[in-house]
Amino acid sequence: MKKLVAANWKMYKNRTEAAQCVLDLIPLLKHIPADREVALFAPFTVLGSCSDVINSKGADNRLFLGGQDVYPASEGAFTGEISPEMLADCGCRFVLTGHSERRHVLGESSEFVGRKTAFALEKGLDVVLCIGETLEQREAGQLESVLAEQIGGGTADVPAGIEAARLSFAYEPVWAIGTGKVAGESEILEAHLLVRRLIEKKFGAKASEMRILYGGSVKPDNAGKIIGLDNVDGLLVGGASLQAESFSKIALA
Repeated sequence: MKKLVAANWKMYKNRTEAAQCVLDLIPLLKHIPADREVALFAPFTVLGSCSDVINSKGADNRLFLGGQDVYPASEGAFTGEISPEMLADCGCRFVLTGHSERRHVLGESSEFVGRKTAFALEKGLDVVLCIGETLEQREAGQLESVLAEQIGGGTADVPAGIEAARLSFAYEPVWAIGTGKVAGESEILEAHLLVRRLIEKKFGAKASEMRILYGGSVKPDNAGKIIGLDNVDGLLVGGASLQAESFSKIALA
């Protein structure tokens, strides 16, 4: 299993800025370990520009593109939405579903996240399904129930026989996203072991081959320690991914 280090650029960068960042990043990833892959989850408007740079410089650096969201339909009267086929046409291999900002800011339910996840997989994209609890839920002792609901709803229509490499999970405690707070080692170990056990209920032995990423204020100075923990198969990086130098240090950690 290759570890996946992913950048989530959120709503940052125009086409020129995005293309330059990718151009700067590619040589910095020249010596990435053989057991790593890197993905950039970029805004829809810059995916084409990023793809052009990656294609012009070759793909031997294991750098892939991803969309930050997707709609569970191939086409139709869904103003403002984007289909899996559109993302693939822009050069995407991956897509995020269920990010906490879409759950908590935009009100997406786990059932809707599950529809997106299953449809994107059906249409050939690899999915990183985001899960995680708020501070209030953690303090109320609801970690397991929250993760069980999000994983259960998010994978409800995913075939149990899905290829393990095509579905990953990103555990992001909501209280650690963009706050500078990082979950402690014991908290990460506890949550990732719990995620592994929960996905085993759905996918059986195949769950051991599914990646579980950690996200939440990941930076160059803590990335190596976090990615070395048991059941941590990668990282989902927010603010520290916006600059090529800092993100490359995380990818190489």
